[in-house]
Amino acid sequence: MTNPSSDTARGAAPRWTREQIRAARVAPLLPLLSQCGLSVVAQEAGNFLLPAYPGLIVKDSYWRWPERDLAGNAIDFFVRVLGLSFHDAMRQITGR
Repeated sequence: MTNPSSDTARGAAPRWTREQIRAARVAPLLPLLSQCGLSVVAQEAGNFLLPAYPGLIVKDSYWRWPERDLAGNAIDFFVRVLGLSFHDAMRQITGR
């Protein structure tokens, strides 16, 4: 068993609660994309396109990229599209 204080000293990733993870999954993507400096273009039915990622469609907390057969929630966007680790994605979404 490792010493929690030594993990923190080495910069280990924090543990996230189930509630934090659930909330991050359904976090609205538009404000988060704006914080990342990504522009969006409004489409019909509440959908948005990201010019930086042609064909990627965002709506609420979900996204899909039909050309690449990818889709997911807010956490998935940061991990699968932007290439962040799970912990960095959680930090980005939660602001911690």
